[in-house]
Amino acid sequence: MSFADDDGFDLPDMPKAVEKPAQEPSQAPAQVPATPEKSAAPDTADEVPLNFAPIEATSVSGTGTAPSAATKSSSAKANVSSAADTTIHAQKIPANLNRPVRVGIYVDEKELYVKHGGDEFHITAASGKLKVAKGKSKPETVTAKTFTQAGRCTSIAPSKKQLAYSCYPGEIKLTAKGNTILAVNKVDVEQYLRGVIPYEIGKLDSSRFSALEAQAVAARTYAYKHFNSRDAMGFDIYADTKDQVYKGLTSATALTDSAVKGTAGIVMMYNGEFIIAYYHSTCGGETETLATWGRENLPYLQSKPDLRPDGTPWCSESSYSQWERKFSEKETVALFKQNAKEVKSKITNFSEVRSISILDTLPSGRILTLEVDTDKGVFQVVGDKVRWLFKKNGSILPSSFFRIGYDDGGWVIRGKGFGHGVGMCQMGVRARAAAGQDFATILTHYYPGIILEKFVR
Repeated sequence: MSFADDDGFDLPDMPKAVEKPAQEPSQAPAQVPATPEKSAAPDTADEVPLNFAPIEATSVSGTGTAPSAATKSSSAKANVSSAADTTIHAQKIPANLNRPVRVGIYVDEKELYVKHGGDEFHITAASGKLKVAKGKSKPETVTAKTFTQAGRCTSIAPSKKQLAYSCYPGEIKLTAKGNTILAVNKVDVEQYLRGVIPYEIGKLDSSRFSALEAQAVAARTYAYKHFNSRDAMGFDIYADTKDQVYKGLTSATALTDSAVKGTAGIVMMYNGEFIIAYYHSTCGGETETLATWGRENLPYLQSKPDLRPDGTPWCSESSYSQWERKFSEKETVALFKQNAKEVKSKITNFSEVRSISILDTLPSGRILTLEVDTDKGVFQVVGDKVRWLFKKNGSILPSSFFRIGYDDGGWVIRGKGFGHGVGMCQMGVRARAAAGQDFATILTHYYPGIILEKFVR
């Protein structure tokens, strides 16, 4: 292979096919062509990309305490530009948005436990009805069950053990869908965000406070954008990686709460509409367009460098800034056959992978078309779906930003980045915040051309 230790992971301008050597493995292996160094949706309408996967764990020193006045003052002086320099337009919140968000916190569960006002409930479903047992009492059969406590949390979980780590504000309504339970948390948007930020960007220290603010604005925009988007399901937004990870207030801290409160009501708009605020963990130095999902590009979702003044990626502290995966010949064949349906390949009866070719790339250098030549024919995989081709034990490749070679009797993938690469790079946000950039500067970099508006009730 041509993966030299010091090659900086050069991205070929014209990637070529990588073939297995015709000779024995001890012979010189086929190579990925070396070229000069470069500066990083659904395939169909019914497929929803995992747009908001939780950021990968990266240790950040410090504790989750609210920044002191002195810290805030110091950070303001260090800012590349002040948020005050960016005009934030205030307007009364539209009537159709002036309501709680409905979050599907549990969908298709067979049983749930609820702790409410000192009482514990065990709930199951059968034939479109709920069976609700309070303590050791005989279950009652109802069509729906609602729990609400003013100023207090309700605990709900699939097991008793998990109840201790559950704290949901607002109203929780349970209904039966056949033999399963749907639990919807009806909660104020700002309260909802308190349960999103800790899981989507982590519990950062006060030196990265503007990263929490940027995440709050992005998550708020996403929530409002998806109001009424899943009426048929009975809620607005999922509580997992189908939308944004929300787990109630268990992990909220003074610092994450302060970020939500400090940006209260602020959203991102473009041409009078909420933007589609995609974000991901690690871009690898360059963001991507919607072309990775075969969709029409949007002006505020561009492929652009995300580099420090010294030329290194802002997200370089991520453990996914560089990564490598190895697959034996036998394993590669098995995975490609196993994952054929997900990548829409019609060739499944092959026993040998002869070559893997990168036919073309996207603006950032991520793969657009990957071609696989087998003993039974050729098939292609397009865009972000190439990550699913190598899915193993439920895990896909970290990103589509990679190159592939053949060495020592197997395929070697060397890549960078984590996630689809569209929109805001969360690890980049964290570093930019530590460097003194405010949330407005950060957001207008990742979403160029947007306008910040503040909803006032």
